[in-house]
Amino acid sequence: MRSFGRWLLLVVLGALALQLFFIGRIALMALADPQSTAFQRSEAWRLVTVGAPRWRQDWRDYDQISDHLKRAVIASEDDDFVNHEGVDWEAIDKAWQRNAKAEEAAAQRAAQNRPVRPVKIRGGSTITQQLAKNLLLSGERTLLRKGQELVLTYALEHLLSKRRILEIYLNNVEWGEGVFGAEAAAQHYFKKSAAQLTAWEAARLAVMLPRPRYFEKQPRSAYLNSRTNTIALRMRSAELP
Repeated sequence: MRSFGRWLLLVVLGALALQLFFIGRIALMALADPQSTAFQRSEAWRLVTVGAPRWRQDWRDYDQISDHLKRAVIASEDDDFVNHEGVDWEAIDKAWQRNAKAEEAAAQRAAQNRPVRPVKIRGGSTITQQLAKNLLLSGERTLLRKGQELVLTYALEHLLSKRRILEIYLNNVEWGEGVFGAEAAAQHYFKKSAAQLTAWEAARLAVMLPRPRYFEKQPRSAYLNSRTNTIALRMRSAELP
């Protein structure tokens, strides 16, 4: 019994130490730009193993990134970014309802022996949640990892400003295979700096974010073009931090 108690104590202390490590890393980001994220490191290894070591990333400060891109990303990914405290529970609920309806429709088609497309699962993650996941966590989908994501999300919101969160996000998010951050994306797709992006170009980049590698290979996608026009209209009312 004592052995089990000691083992349990070690587990608790280890978990606490890990949380303190993560929180320390986040606190440091208030002063220093992160050199890489957990997702980027795993992606760098994948690119090496497939023999495609292309890598583009150039940090740009908040004021060196077009406001068009900031507004477009907020409009597309998290339209209540400046107001929520890290998690948009209403958006999560709506995403859950959409997923449930999609799965129900797929089940009905299968029961009728009709062709069934894979159900596209929609998330309700905010920009802060996406940053928490990419910065410090693995890509596995478990309840434990999701719980850790929530802890880091609230840590980001309390230790960093909204402006800093958006700055780090825009400099590290994936925009294609080996293409990370706003500057690399602007140069890769439009041969210009992130500061020079037009409203339409910014909207197009924002729409690519959920599936950047797919849209990199499908630049003439009808959905990409249609959604770009939608975001270009919505971004006018997007509020910046």
